[in-house]
Amino acid sequence: MTDLCIGSVTAARQARSADHARWDEFVRRHPHGSPFHLQAWRNVIEEAFGYKPMYLLAERDGSIEGVLPLFLVSNVLIRKALISSPFAVYGGILANSRDAAVRLYGEAKLRAEALGVEYVELRNAYPEQCVSEPNVARYVTFTQRITPSQDALLEAIPRKTRYMVRKSLKHGFACKVTQDPGAFQEIYSENLRRLGTPSFPPRYFQALLKHFGNSVDIREYHLEGKVVAAVLSFYFRDQILPYYGAALQEYNAFAPSNYMYFDLMRWGGQNGYHLFDFGRSKLGSGSYEFKAHWGMEERPLPYELLPIRRKTLPNYSPANPRYQLPIKVWQRLPLWFTRAVGPALVRLVP
Repeated sequence: MTDLCIGSVTAARQARSADHARWDEFVRRHPHGSPFHLQAWRNVIEEAFGYKPMYLLAERDGSIEGVLPLFLVSNVLIRKALISSPFAVYGGILANSRDAAVRLYGEAKLRAEALGVEYVELRNAYPEQCVSEPNVARYVTFTQRITPSQDALLEAIPRKTRYMVRKSLKHGFACKVTQDPGAFQEIYSENLRRLGTPSFPPRYFQALLKHFGNSVDIREYHLEGKVVAAVLSFYFRDQILPYYGAALQEYNAFAPSNYMYFDLMRWGGQNGYHLFDFGRSKLGSGSYEFKAHWGMEERPLPYELLPIRRKTLPNYSPANPRYQLPIKVWQRLPLWFTRAVGPALVRLVP
């Protein structure tokens, strides 16, 4: 952030519908912008989950100087919280100056106090987004520069994972790009049950495809006529973000996940994309171990959590010991049951 600007930042205010187009323009220009800062994400979360958006912006001489997407989330577990942003791995303040960032942060705190929420959570992707000291250190993200050269991509991958990728390339996978989430949802919900996590409602994926348009797609990977893996990815500026992906466990011997992510990297490099964002993982998780073996740049995510009514920081991570028994029970439930009940439970920890 820089303060080398003429004029002063006005007080932060709630964004109006007339601001939406220039909000998105600001997000796309900002170096730390993400798909989760766009108005499309607001539309998806409001439509799929009913959370109330409270998007704040700060201006300087009539131009947007900073934005903060917030949602009021309310349920029996967390009670009430302001989150930037639910179900997103990145969020927080985007600002061109420290003045704008401080004003947005202050306005968020004032609104949180007025609403009587338990806490405010800012899911920052970069330290430059922070106004106070980041105090949640559970997550990292992985990124990799990509090129059009398959050989260069392979050489950048550590030996053991490169072996699995080369092995997968021999099995005749076929890729189909689709806007139909049906097969993807089946595979992904099965994977979430295996992890002990509730599944998302189908309307969520339908809303993502509707509101993001050609900035999101689903890639199905077929083997012997069957969909064995699928990934839903965002396309933002020169970046590819594979956001939800899974493979059928019974096909692990064919390394479908390795093929899927390598194929997406290869396609991206050949179609003008330069950064592969492998996304967030919890330290010590299975997802972390899988991504760490791809040799990508690992970056801590400096989340800020501001207690308002709470006296201590909450921890809703599955790694929390209090959730281990419910997770084990969930993993043993029938798949039809977890698909039916999961959408109601997934709202508890967005």
